[in-house]
Amino acid sequence: MDCYTANWNPLGDSAFYRKYELYSMDWDLKEELRDCLVAAAPYGGPIALLRNPWRKEKPASARPVLEIYSASGVPLASLLWKSGPVVSLGWSAEEELLCVQEDGVVLVYGLHGDFRRHFSMGNEVLQNRVLDARIFHTEFGSGVAILTGAHRFTLSANVGDLKLRRMPEVPGLQSAPSCWTTVCQDRVAHILLAVGPDLYLLDHAACSAVTPPGLAPGVSSFLQMAVSFTYRHLALFTDTGYIWMGTASLKEKLCEFNCNIRAPPKQMVWCSRPRSKERAVVVAWERRLMVVGDAPESIQYKQLTIQVLLDRLVLRRLYPLAIQICEYLRLPEVQGVSRILAHWACYKVQQKDVSDEDVARAINQKLGDTPGVSYSDIAARAYGCGRTELAIKLLEYEPRSGEQVPLLLKMKRSKLALSKAIESGDTDLVFTVLLHLKNELNRGDFFMTLRNQPMALSLYRQFCKHQELETLKDLYNQDDNHQELGSFHIRASYAAEERIEGRVAALQTAADAFYKAKNEFAAKATEDQMRLLRLQRRLEDELGGQFLDLSLHDTVTTLILSGQNKRAEQLARDFRIPDKRLWWLKLTALADLEDWEELEKFSKSKKSPIGYLPFVEICMKQHNKYEAKKYASRVGPEQKVKALLLVGDVAQAADVAIEHRNEAEMSLVLSHCTGSTDGATADKIQRARAQAQKK
Repeated sequence: MDCYTANWNPLGDSAFYRKYELYSMDWDLKEELRDCLVAAAPYGGPIALLRNPWRKEKPASARPVLEIYSASGVPLASLLWKSGPVVSLGWSAEEELLCVQEDGVVLVYGLHGDFRRHFSMGNEVLQNRVLDARIFHTEFGSGVAILTGAHRFTLSANVGDLKLRRMPEVPGLQSAPSCWTTVCQDRVAHILLAVGPDLYLLDHAACSAVTPPGLAPGVSSFLQMAVSFTYRHLALFTDTGYIWMGTASLKEKLCEFNCNIRAPPKQMVWCSRPRSKERAVVVAWERRLMVVGDAPESIQYKQLTIQVLLDRLVLRRLYPLAIQICEYLRLPEVQGVSRILAHWACYKVQQKDVSDEDVARAINQKLGDTPGVSYSDIAARAYGCGRTELAIKLLEYEPRSGEQVPLLLKMKRSKLALSKAIESGDTDLVFTVLLHLKNELNRGDFFMTLRNQPMALSLYRQFCKHQELETLKDLYNQDDNHQELGSFHIRASYAAEERIEGRVAALQTAADAFYKAKNEFAAKATEDQMRLLRLQRRLEDELGGQFLDLSLHDTVTTLILSGQNKRAEQLARDFRIPDKRLWWLKLTALADLEDWEELEKFSKSKKSPIGYLPFVEICMKQHNKYEAKKYASRVGPEQKVKALLLVGDVAQAADVAIEHRNEAEMSLVLSHCTGSTDGATADKIQRARAQAQKK
């Protein structure tokens, strides 16, 4: 019987270890890992290998190959590298592969080798090239730190919101540091580097020399350093063969170990010991592996939340498993199943071997009206994959027009976007499309599009009335809308023209348009306005004063007020002002002048077409009872009572009302009687009423 402890080996005085294979890797590597750039994602994520990197001993013609494997070596993607030389690889927290090139450009790829985007680390990095790079993780996201050929550092703490920081210069640094890493303290990313026996900490403002407490003497160089995943602990490997372990703030030493090996290790990383809160440092040389550690670590790792787990399943296209987990955990639909189905749909549109019709139908059958799913987002992904017709079909399932229209405009399907905007009834959305169409189409095509959409045409006309008058005129010309064109020229004659000649010319154009529209009334009225303008200019030249832009009535009134009665009468004849209107104008003007003598002459010039009650009213309005009484006697019987009451002759008004035997007139007189002065008059009316009732 085999001994159960036969494969355990002692580790120090009180511990044992054993080594056994958990599973075999499925990959078939053609080259040694030492000849590749390697990046392994945390939490058992994917592994990226860039085969045949740019090495001097490699032939220049050989193109490198980027390969991505699962943690167990299952191939996920392979692509020929066609870009520039790569200095470093690393995975972001979202499992995107960041490839840092020598020119400072960072290319971003998905888990399955799909290119996502790229960004630059700045002109200074481009000019001085990249010597070394680190991809690091903080609570804000994933960052990139660069060491340039000028021995300066540049970093961005979050590549999702790129903000570049150029770190301070290190005094006397003439060559690359022997080792360096990123450290996150007080929510800020720092650079820790070693120059000979000295350590420096760089933040955004200063370069500070730091010293590890309790470091063994005799150190002339730091050869390797590693920071824990939480940035709480730091390990330093010195040229004396010692490994110093302490807090990353360099304020406390945890332990120090002499490994009796002075050669610099190939790699040094922190790890967790199984079923323990302790942390350990694993140090690897060419043919030796050493585990050192006694650092208590109490933090609970919460980065791998259920949402991160689901995201990783989605990235690996394990949609059914992800949905089962959501249902088992009873996650809200928007956070769980809906989100996963949306990811599935975005993957589905990339299957170019399936027809647009089949893909759209499959997505709709699977998603239906699932809450939280945006068909416009899925359509946008289809358009990004070059499948415009599929995107349009998917947008038909999008119930929100406001989400349909922007993508249709982006796809240059502006006319369809206009139809969707009109269907929505949202005028702001229609205006957005119209302005886009206006910039996209030539004028003729734009106007033809509007003619087929009455609502859009009406809205655009309203816009042009306030913003683009010339375009409005072109619209009316295009539609042969002579009535509106005439109105346009009338408004233009007053709004745009200051010279009388220009205004008359615009009015003539308006009159011509009205004739074409068979609106003779408007045409004649416009011609009368032209005649009036010319006459007003002549009056200003001959009499002075302000006549232009007065109405016809105001022009007559102004002439009367100026003593130009004959000109006023001639103007009335020329423009066929009715007698009643002319008498009212002259009556009002003479009363305003208080020219009572001229008013009396005017009243006797011929029989008044408006009667004489207006004379009484105008005189009383001017508080001239004396003149008013002159005309009260001339007022006809039907208005006599009213005229007498206006001049205050209540007794005579009563006599006339009684004579007329008019109940309404008698009631009117009674309403003007006051008890103190008109008591007898009131009694007289009451007796007349009683007598009339007896009969």
